[in-house]
Amino acid sequence: MVSLTSPASMNGQPLPDDKDRRIAELEAENQRLRSIRDALIVRVESGAGHKPAPYAAFEHSVILAEQVRERTEALNLAMDELKASHKALSRAREEDETSRQRLSDAIENIADGFVLFDCDHRLIQTNSRFRSYWRHARVSVPKAGTHIDAVKALAESSGLIVEEHRQEDVEGVLFLLSNGRWVQMTERATREGGLVVLYSDITDVKNSEMARRIKALEESERWIRVVTDHVPALIAYVGADLTVQFCNKVYQAWYGRNGVSPLGKRLEQVHSDEFYQRLLPQILEVLDGHSVNFEFEETGEHGEQRYMLRSYVPNRDETGEVTGFFVLIRDITERRKTAIALEQAYDDLEHRVRERTAALTGLNQQLRQEISERSAVEARLREAKQEAEQANLSKTKFLAAVSHDLLQPLNAARLFTSALLEQSFGPKAESLVRSVSTSLDDVENLLGTLVDISKLDAGVITPDVTAFDLRDLLNNIAREFRQMALAEGQRLDFVPCSAVVQSDSQLLARILRNFLTNAIRYTGQGRILLGCRREHDHVLLQVWDTGPGIPADKLTEIFQEFKRIRPKGAQADKGLGLGLAIVDKIARMLGHEVSVSSVEGKGSVFSVRVPLGELQSAQPAPRGPHLPMLDSGLKGARVWVIDNDLAICQGMKTLLEGWGCRVTTAVSAEGLAGQVDVARAPVDLILADYHLDNDENGVDAVAVINAQRSQPAPVLMITANYTNELKQHIRELGYLLMNKPVKPLKLRSVLNHVMRC
Repeated sequence: MVSLTSPASMNGQPLPDDKDRRIAELEAENQRLRSIRDALIVRVESGAGHKPAPYAAFEHSVILAEQVRERTEALNLAMDELKASHKALSRAREEDETSRQRLSDAIENIADGFVLFDCDHRLIQTNSRFRSYWRHARVSVPKAGTHIDAVKALAESSGLIVEEHRQEDVEGVLFLLSNGRWVQMTERATREGGLVVLYSDITDVKNSEMARRIKALEESERWIRVVTDHVPALIAYVGADLTVQFCNKVYQAWYGRNGVSPLGKRLEQVHSDEFYQRLLPQILEVLDGHSVNFEFEETGEHGEQRYMLRSYVPNRDETGEVTGFFVLIRDITERRKTAIALEQAYDDLEHRVRERTAALTGLNQQLRQEISERSAVEARLREAKQEAEQANLSKTKFLAAVSHDLLQPLNAARLFTSALLEQSFGPKAESLVRSVSTSLDDVENLLGTLVDISKLDAGVITPDVTAFDLRDLLNNIAREFRQMALAEGQRLDFVPCSAVVQSDSQLLARILRNFLTNAIRYTGQGRILLGCRREHDHVLLQVWDTGPGIPADKLTEIFQEFKRIRPKGAQADKGLGLGLAIVDKIARMLGHEVSVSSVEGKGSVFSVRVPLGELQSAQPAPRGPHLPMLDSGLKGARVWVIDNDLAICQGMKTLLEGWGCRVTTAVSAEGLAGQVDVARAPVDLILADYHLDNDENGVDAVAVINAQRSQPAPVLMITANYTNELKQHIRELGYLLMNKPVKPLKLRSVLNHVMRC
């Protein structure tokens, strides 16, 4: 930006004010010299009247002549300086005019609106772009000398400014003008105390941002609809105008009369007048900001009677105003019938008790039995009430349930395919099995990515930050991905590091695994490097590759959800574009800085900056469960498997027996006790699933078994639960922990580790 303040000089020449002062001084000096000269001449001439001695008069006249000559030379020099000053002044004025014209042309050619105010904040100069804003709104352009407050007031009162927005992350103020254009106003102070104001047109940026937001909202709505359409409950969102703005398939099927969707309709149009009047008090209460739960009997389109448990939850904006409410409706017909039957049985029971108490006072034993029956009925009633209360908490457990239920069959399929890969069926069959295994890997990666991004967005995952040694973490990751790189014809180099850092080891490992997965996916035939660098109080963990690189304008875009930058001519991959989005979310959660640099055609480097930590003196560095390398020392290993899924039991048995293990499987601790003597039979490892049937878990089942043994057996706990509480609990018990779906390579490493210990 060009400074509009006047410097002390231009091109080394005095400014016009200094030159005028200098000329005035020279003219005053010239006048003084003339006065002296005239006085000397008068004195000489008047001295002759006194008739001094001739020699004295001659001598005096010589002196006076010399003085006149000196004064005359000084006067001539002053006149020469005066002429030079006049020339310099003319040249300075020409240069000043040229500079002013150039500055005016530069301001006029600025693409932004330009306004200049003096130190009193009064208008000095504007360009045509700024004036065009006013002419388009048919408002007179402010004249020179107008105060800045008057300019702002005129812009607001005339309708030139439609909206004004201030954002913390954006410099200046954003205005929506009457012509539909967005401008960004920025202010800069001049050295003399004035003000330069620029109005930059950002309409294209705003439109692009709006398009991206709309696309993101549409994608989010699509995923929400995918999830809600598979929930058996009726789910909808109703705006403050009582219009149904969103609903899932179940809601649409129940309230879509004659096949017409309820979307876009008001509730009074969706329901009958009588039913709407019954709902109205609860609707008014939720619009007043209160959550509401109530039960109503409803009649379906074909006349079927159903009992519905409704939950209305208000939705508030940033100001706290209710803008609508969420609707969750669950069919509790069967439960209501059971409750009614129990209530009727309770009433009948009390009636019978009263009759028999009066008639059979001597039969105390039978009376006690009747009282016990009544207590049992009351207990069932209390259980029914607790079930109704627990129903409200079901939505918070939905994500965890989906993760476990979806991972169960995937885990079983992986175990079976891994067992098949251990067999020899011929090249064609082996190729088919490997194809199935590869497809399962893709499904596992996609499902794991979707579950992870959902858990991160829902706030289910919380970091467990501790100080630990990077040595084991990096060694395990390098060992895991070196085989993957070799399978793709790549070379993975690894620089070990023993620095102690402060972070969550599992989440940090997930960041590095996503970096390496991307590097292997896009590098082709090349080299990948995993290592770290120390920087003051941080460690920079880096993954380098020699892939195709990333365009500079895409370096920030790659961390957005569902964004994939594929080089021209490259084959389409099977990812969702969520890997780096997960990295970004995890890094923000941990407070770590993630960065990327890339050169197209040469490769990329992804980095995560982790603070250094200090191990507690009483705590050794944590070690993962899969530290040892694979070997062939599993023959004869005795393994007990407890899992409530028979398919997983069978798959695990097939896989482990293929490695030479002796395996016993059961769906519970009781089932295992029916097959082996859990107190005395030798066992090398108990492999238990955390989630079992009948509200039991693997931790309790293993505790029952080891309580009967003189020496507790080693335990490997397998779960789809990723919470820090469970991880800490397993760690305190001294058990090994592995998350579903189980990778056979890691499982075999754990078995080798246990057999050597």
